[in-house]
Amino acid sequence: MSGDRVVVVTGGASGMGLGISQRFAANGHPVAILDVQAEAVERETEALRANGAKVVGLTVDVANRAQIDAAYATIREQLGPISIVIASAGISRSQDFLTMPVDTWQRMIDVNLTGVFHSLQAALPDMVARNWGRVVTISSHAAQGGATDRAHYAASKGGVISLTKSLARAFAANGITVNTIPPSLVDTPLARFGATSGEVPPIEVIASHIPIARAGTPDDIADACEFLCSDKASYITGQEINVNGGAHM
Repeated sequence: MSGDRVVVVTGGASGMGLGISQRFAANGHPVAILDVQAEAVERETEALRANGAKVVGLTVDVANRAQIDAAYATIREQLGPISIVIASAGISRSQDFLTMPVDTWQRMIDVNLTGVFHSLQAALPDMVARNWGRVVTISSHAAQGGATDRAHYAASKGGVISLTKSLARAFAANGITVNTIPPSLVDTPLARFGATSGEVPPIEVIASHIPIARAGTPDDIADACEFLCSDKASYITGQEINVNGGAHM
């Protein structure tokens, strides 16, 4: 994979997004980390720079288009045109459907689906201009099988899958591939928080019900992203790459 291709990772300062940011930086790519967590952005950006990586860290709420546009202007100025976007930013909270406030539903859609729309629409012109691009969205196995305690989350991620496939069709002729990874259980700070808060069972309990009986890791997701964004994956587009240990087949 060419090391001069600028990579944007939303949600890139923690969990799966951080693992992806670290992987592309280690491979020599200029990387832009976008995340709503300002302290994590600063900490992880400094850590990567200390290892010699070329990294820009920006505090951004992906649901805010003005913030995305401003961040992308900075990325283009400091790193160059955008070639790869990994849309990993997202939120997930348990909520009973019958008592779900409208603003809880809307925030989930704004971040998880509209945030992907903003992140991709603002970057795709760079890829079209160069006749090459890679997009990977992070969806969820909840979108494939439903989630009884978080219908708003499953719906938002289902929208991400449909958006991914639509963009794959729309931009295939421009040398751009667009794929999605719907993980199941991944051992991240967000997953650990859900377990300690009692929203979900302990990670080890959930993992025991997965055919490959362990939680996924950020490296598992980064492995798939690394391949999908390479020239070796030029004939793969519009696909759901199920990095999930067999949780959904």
